[in-house]
Amino acid sequence: MTILLAPMEGLLDFTLRDILTRVGGIDRCVSEFIRVTGTLLPERVFTRVVPELNHGGRTTAGVPVRAQLMGSDAVCLAENAARLAGLGPAGIDLNFGCPAKVVNRHGGGAALLADPELLARIVSAVRRAVPAHVPVSAKMRLGLYDTSRAVECALAIAGAGADELVVHARTKADGYKPPARWECIAGIREAVRVPVVANGEIWNVADAAECRRQSGCDDLMLGRGMVSYPGLALAIANPARPPLDWVALMPLMAQFWALVCDKIEPKARAGRLKQWLNYLRRHYPEAEEAYGRLRTVNEPARVAEGLFGMPADAGVRYAPSCYGEVS
Repeated sequence: MTILLAPMEGLLDFTLRDILTRVGGIDRCVSEFIRVTGTLLPERVFTRVVPELNHGGRTTAGVPVRAQLMGSDAVCLAENAARLAGLGPAGIDLNFGCPAKVVNRHGGGAALLADPELLARIVSAVRRAVPAHVPVSAKMRLGLYDTSRAVECALAIAGAGADELVVHARTKADGYKPPARWECIAGIREAVRVPVVANGEIWNVADAAECRRQSGCDDLMLGRGMVSYPGLALAIANPARPPLDWVALMPLMAQFWALVCDKIEPKARAGRLKQWLNYLRRHYPEAEEAYGRLRTVNEPARVAEGLFGMPADAGVRYAPSCYGEVS
């Protein structure tokens, strides 16, 4: 079983990727999307979203990161993929699953599922543009408003040269509302000849087991479930393992705070920590209590003191990441 860490725009960026992969259990990550809209992007755009490119395409813990591209112009995507491949990612992923209206209005993300032929042209162009040793994968949903073309889209993607397909078990219209329709992935897995990874609504070990049963997939991608419980990947791999408790999590949160203080603009720092706390409330009563105290606090110094009992910059004393010494 391979466990992947999902891309989550506005949440699971390189700072949280770094910390969650330090916990263990994650075999590979996919970055949040890099939008391609008709121009050849400079290298600094790729390394800003995926700074792991400066360190062999891996997180501090050594977990490989595939960089994700999103767009609808096959030629432009191929040109950008070629430039990106030169930076040494662990692979290139294509976004055919984002349900955001602002993305879909411009023909990106899940909107592409209305046109399987375009999906094939994009995948084929990107596959031809990058060296053979660079994996090309894709992530899709089950469709726009229903699942009637899910297998057709998957066959188009796989047939055009994708090495792996992640399927989020919802349609665009479903957004992130439960339930995820894991059973619908089974038909896709049976139809294509590439590995299929199941994704969507996996919050605990029982969900993981049921998802694997219904989808027939060995491999899983975790998103919000991993953010809410950073020990989830380890627990899925070994259900008998002792849980990751709040005491063990606190040093990791301090490391996260160190990265945020070093790499994120000051006005966004408190929000980033509270955002993660908000997700952690689902699993940890201590996070519920801390979030209640800090929800309306926006000064980094007060947030750090309220959670860690230390000054705003004290988190930098913890272990540095691969992105350079924190200062």
